[in-house]
Amino acid sequence: MDAGEGGNVRVQKVRKIFQRFDANGDGRLNRQEMAALVIAVNPRVKFSEEQIGAILDEVFRTYSDYIQGDGGLSFEGLLRTYDDGAGDVDRDFDALRLRLDDSDTAATNPASSSITDERERTDTVPLSRRKQNAPPWALSPNNGIVYDNTWRLVEDLQIIIRRLETKYAAKRKDNGLGGATDASSELAWSRDFGLGGGSIGSDGEIARRIWEELGQDYVTFRRELGEIQAKADRSSTPDEVFDAYMGIGRTLFDHALYVEALSCFKKASDKKPTDPRPHFRLGNTLYVLGQYPEARDCFISALDSAGMSQNRYDFLLPYIHVNLGVALEADGMLLNASEHYKEAAIRDPKNFKALKLLGGALYGVGEYRAAEKALMEAIFLKNDYADAHCDLGSTLHAMGDDERAIHEFQKAIDIKPDHVDALYNLGGLFRDIGRFQRAAEMYSRVLTQQPGHWRAQLNRAVALLGAGENEEARKAFKEALKLTNRIELYDALRQLKRLERKKSVSTNVGEKSTPALQNSGSHAEEEGSLVIEATRFRQVSGKTTPRQWLTHALDIRHFQRHTRLYRCSVTNVKREFSERQLPLLSSGDGATGKFIRKEELEKIMRRLLFYVKPETFQGAVKAINGRILCVLDSAVSGRVDVGMFLATIAPICAGSQDTRKRVAFDALVWRAPKEVGAISKGDALQYFRCLRAVYLPSQGGSASLEVHPNDADMKSLTLLEG
Repeated sequence: MDAGEGGNVRVQKVRKIFQRFDANGDGRLNRQEMAALVIAVNPRVKFSEEQIGAILDEVFRTYSDYIQGDGGLSFEGLLRTYDDGAGDVDRDFDALRLRLDDSDTAATNPASSSITDERERTDTVPLSRRKQNAPPWALSPNNGIVYDNTWRLVEDLQIIIRRLETKYAAKRKDNGLGGATDASSELAWSRDFGLGGGSIGSDGEIARRIWEELGQDYVTFRRELGEIQAKADRSSTPDEVFDAYMGIGRTLFDHALYVEALSCFKKASDKKPTDPRPHFRLGNTLYVLGQYPEARDCFISALDSAGMSQNRYDFLLPYIHVNLGVALEADGMLLNASEHYKEAAIRDPKNFKALKLLGGALYGVGEYRAAEKALMEAIFLKNDYADAHCDLGSTLHAMGDDERAIHEFQKAIDIKPDHVDALYNLGGLFRDIGRFQRAAEMYSRVLTQQPGHWRAQLNRAVALLGAGENEEARKAFKEALKLTNRIELYDALRQLKRLERKKSVSTNVGEKSTPALQNSGSHAEEEGSLVIEATRFRQVSGKTTPRQWLTHALDIRHFQRHTRLYRCSVTNVKREFSERQLPLLSSGDGATGKFIRKEELEKIMRRLLFYVKPETFQGAVKAINGRILCVLDSAVSGRVDVGMFLATIAPICAGSQDTRKRVAFDALVWRAPKEVGAISKGDALQYFRCLRAVYLPSQGGSASLEVHPNDADMKSLTLLEG
């Protein structure tokens, strides 16, 4: 049976049901007749009068377009209820023990499709009344549907989507799967122009439907969608074709049919390459599909197109900036993202979501004061913004203001009791300040919302251990092990066992007499500890490395590993200033050097650290910003001496010692304004001051990199070849 025949059989089944309950034969189902239908098709359910009344009120209100006067619901209205998934035609037909005879089958027209039947019923309702049920975007004067032909195509599309969604819901119900809810942070995207029906969870992934599970039903849907797109291609003008593909794409996107929406937006952008709207929609769709670099490129194209449109699409610019920022964040580019959030907030001062995202991005790079200011502004615009309160709590905790942080986390939880991020972060705060019992309670609430949250389970174990509940802590560790096999959990569990053994041994030793303490070494050996005689260590002398230098060496090594620069080839550092055309700025104050904006420097860092994941890159940028950029940009101008920066990181990159020294020297030569192959002694002194301020901050090195006039007049220095 093809799609057309199946659709017509379905119509005849609905007609049989309608005729069965149209007791007075007036072609309408009044409230009494509809009540009888509801009760008859649900024989195992005992409805109260209040329940029946509520069901009928909802049906008659939702399908008022199919009711004329006091007559009741028409046949077309009943058919629409089944099309919308309010009931299962086949199940109801079988429950009523009805049968289709030959005359019913012959009455159908096998050449017609179910879409055609639905179209005939829909056309009986005036277009103005049909538009009342349309999504808000469709009626937008700037971004909505323009041509009547597009309305018809979208209505045809909605018919086959409703059918597909009904099949999908039935399959999930058969498999025992319910609708998933997301109790974490809100969607980052703007409502009108953002992702629409998607939901971004706390781990950054987007809930998607796997339509391919439907098998042949999905294949049928794709074929019918192709027929609708063919009708769009046959539109009389290019503008109508563009409008049709935009309308079809938006409808598909709203129903989580992202792959199909992608092809529609691509065709729309081909029709009008200079229109920013299809590029913007294309970027949203690519982001949902996890193609972040491609999404970023589309948003940039949308931004360029909107900028050339002579203010026609200014209304779209704040949304483009916000979504471009979100796409940049997905690649770890927080400094660049913050610039776009700032631009969105400037263009739309009431855009509380842009301010919240700005605060989150600034927090991610360690700019806590600026983050606090942005988040406070977002809360001022929307006081019940749970995500903003949560981010402000994290920021205040990082600044050491724990009491205010607790207050903000609690506000977020009061607004949204199942806010997983707020519960988790509040648990971390309680753990940090030693309130372990309260921390364990918060992590337990997280696990109530998300039983598979292994980090919450692990931190709960740590909190219980801190509270002295060792047995419960061991159980929590084992539960975390069941959720994930990460090596950190094995290390933590081993450490827990070692601590318990040590506690047991120390207790036994304390109970013994003083002479028994001579055998404490044997206890240590039982612990697995290695006991070494003090005479085997070198004694402190003028030939040994001072303790403070060892401390600095370990600190630099930690910074090197944390930023992942130990894996960055120093030849790539040289390539940045010797082969690339960097967007340099004038110093403005006549200072020596070649300056670049921080967000452009972040792009350089992303190229150098191309091998790390986005979240790891964010941590690296935060560390570099807090240790190097704060020295190079002590005036907080947003500009950095790129030559000095590259010379500063060269010593801790991968490469031989001579190569690293050569690249650092070449970077200083490149930034020098005069001589080729040489630098002034003043520049050299400035470089050493920078190295001391960055890598030896506890030695009292000044973060000021000013060069005195006498220094600049000193002779030039050249690096000799070995």
